[in-house]
Amino acid sequence: MSEPTSSSTPGRAPVLGAAPPARPGAFSGQVAIVTGSESGIGRETARQLCQQGAAVVLNGRNPERLRQTCEAFEAAGYAVVSCLADVTDYPSCQRLVATAVQAFGRLDILVANACISQRAYFVDMQPEVFRQVLDSNVYGAVYPLMAALPQLTQARGSVTFISSISALNGMPSGSAYCAGKAALSNLAHTLRLELASTGIHLGVVHIGFTQNDPDKRVLDAGGQPVPIAYRPPRWQKSQTEVAGIILGHIRRRRQRTVISALGWLILLVHTYFPRLGDWFVRTSFRRFRHWYE
Repeated sequence: MSEPTSSSTPGRAPVLGAAPPARPGAFSGQVAIVTGSESGIGRETARQLCQQGAAVVLNGRNPERLRQTCEAFEAAGYAVVSCLADVTDYPSCQRLVATAVQAFGRLDILVANACISQRAYFVDMQPEVFRQVLDSNVYGAVYPLMAALPQLTQARGSVTFISSISALNGMPSGSAYCAGKAALSNLAHTLRLELASTGIHLGVVHIGFTQNDPDKRVLDAGGQPVPIAYRPPRWQKSQTEVAGIILGHIRRRRQRTVISALGWLILLVHTYFPRLGDWFVRTSFRRFRHWYE
């Protein structure tokens, strides 16, 4: 990965170090970082945080897409700045947090959303591709939190790791992705125990099938970007719906939120009837292989 740089969007930039402008809403006066917010669920989550009163630091690795998103948010009158940064690089995460503090004077909310997914069977994957996917999901959440911890401790703030329902029971063609997303649940549990005295909220949201941007890409076994696997449209939630659930999770400071009836079914079966769950996945894998490939 290339060395990232940071940038603040030109235009109506906030005064450095100033408190975020007052805007009515559930998150009025709070400052949030949403990683991977140049597109997709991250962008919609950032939008709704802004609509509910937060000042938001937008983040991504695609400079043109990040610029377009930030300009659109500014045109809507939202309090935003942007930071072009790779969240698997710790110094870049330090700059990401510094951007929030320099622009808005504090940090209250971290949504660790950025990640890379895959469409590849384990037996075919190149080792460096497995590591790239795993790193994006694990270190892409760990490093922003490490960098943000002093500010979040001061604010008694909120941390939300964006995981997946596929982490609850595994998914063929998603080994590294599922492993990384599952790790976030244990990480959040461990940190709740370690950081109980700080008052920081640590939660995990397991998202289900969601409508994606048309240009959404994941990695194949050799590391090349390919379209995401087929998902039945009737099973998909909109990005707006998913972002609304994420905001409700943050507002209520919940430990775990599982999105969709399918997600709760997977959790129930995996917990109490694991052999049945494995049978169902193997059967669907044989009969509906295009869901995975």
